[in-house]
Amino acid sequence: MSKSSWPELVGVLATLAATQIAHDRPDVAVEVLPSGAPLMPDYNPERVRVFIDNNGIVSQTPVIG
Repeated sequence: MSKSSWPELVGVLATLAATQIAHDRPDVAVEVLPSGAPLMPDYNPERVRVFIDNNGIVSQTPVIG
């Protein structure tokens, strides 16, 4: 089964997290966003949103959608 979440990336630099997600799932687009960014509440099975803090560190588990 394809990987759909990356809890191990919380606390990691966004660039490293995006690279790992792209390696695990080359079929999805990775979006890096600041925590609290306004979002469209749409589900997209070909997207992973990576939320980061002010230091560029992943602040919550990246998931498909």
